[in-house]
Amino acid sequence: MRRLPVYFLVDISESMVGDPISQVQDGMRSIIQNLRVDPYALETVFVSIIAFAGKATTLSPLTELYKFYPPTFPVGGGTSLGAGLEALMRDIDLNVQKTTAEQKGDWKPIIFLFTDGNPTDDYSAAFQRWNDRYRGHCNLVAISIGDNVNVLTLAQLTDDILLLKDTDPQSFKDFFKWVTASIRTSSMSVTETYDDGLKLAPTSGINLEKVDPKAEAERHPSSVDENFVVLHARCQSTKGDYLIKYARKADRQEYGGPDFKLVGAYPIDSLTYAGLSSGKPARINTTALIGVPACPCCGNQIGAVVCDCGNLFCVGENATNECPWCGLKGTLGEGGASGIDITRGLG
Repeated sequence: MRRLPVYFLVDISESMVGDPISQVQDGMRSIIQNLRVDPYALETVFVSIIAFAGKATTLSPLTELYKFYPPTFPVGGGTSLGAGLEALMRDIDLNVQKTTAEQKGDWKPIIFLFTDGNPTDDYSAAFQRWNDRYRGHCNLVAISIGDNVNVLTLAQLTDDILLLKDTDPQSFKDFFKWVTASIRTSSMSVTETYDDGLKLAPTSGINLEKVDPKAEAERHPSSVDENFVVLHARCQSTKGDYLIKYARKADRQEYGGPDFKLVGAYPIDSLTYAGLSSGKPARINTTALIGVPACPCCGNQIGAVVCDCGNLFCVGENATNECPWCGLKGTLGEGGASGIDITRGLG
């Protein structure tokens, strides 16, 4: 049987924490549920999920549709698109059957790349290898979740780039319906006409637009995703770890840099986060950050206090507090007008 491999290459970096990662996880469940009632998809589609943050990992190997169950998505530090692409290419080499003199191989793999930020690794070698060996034998669709992605970077991989500018729950639902319809159309095409060209569903009526890279003004990505600031903190009460997420707001001339507005704080699994993170953390001054969250683990009203050891934790109403990172005890003081330089993730 000739299979139609469908890969989801998913950004699970710090900037995806909160609603974006939850919406992607819910969307994956919706895709699988809807494809399972389609006879063409059941006959041909095999699904895999590869996730990348500072490092890449295969969350689900290539599996027949009726046996596939979407995994739980973790989160890590960094946006190593090059590492994610390398993991994808390795999986294609190992698991996609090639055509030989004796038999027909699998249909062209379809890859849906979901990302909300710019790469923080050196992706040049992976991109070159993709274009030299895989681009002509695969159908890659890159989706920018939000408008913070440099589409010229994605244009180095594919001509099919789409922008999901609004990330409210309904926009995500409509988007994943579109993904499902595109897979259905492609599976029908390979079954009935033996055509393995990409068959994307129409985008009319949904908040999804095709991007023309030539019409976009080039942005300048660096090793840090400057669209988000993500801080790693620890709960004083439960010792659980959490991420504090800020999104770029506007230029703040008096401080010579951008403002970042609080989005929220989200519990994480510290071991999984560490295992999927890479790169040397960057620094940012607290004067560039707007808003302080409550602790998502215990409810303490101040969720971002800086210890002398340089780490962040939460405090409540107690006069004396103990840093859960280093054990130092003390009272809460003021940061001063000049702020404090703190460690941030790569995004």
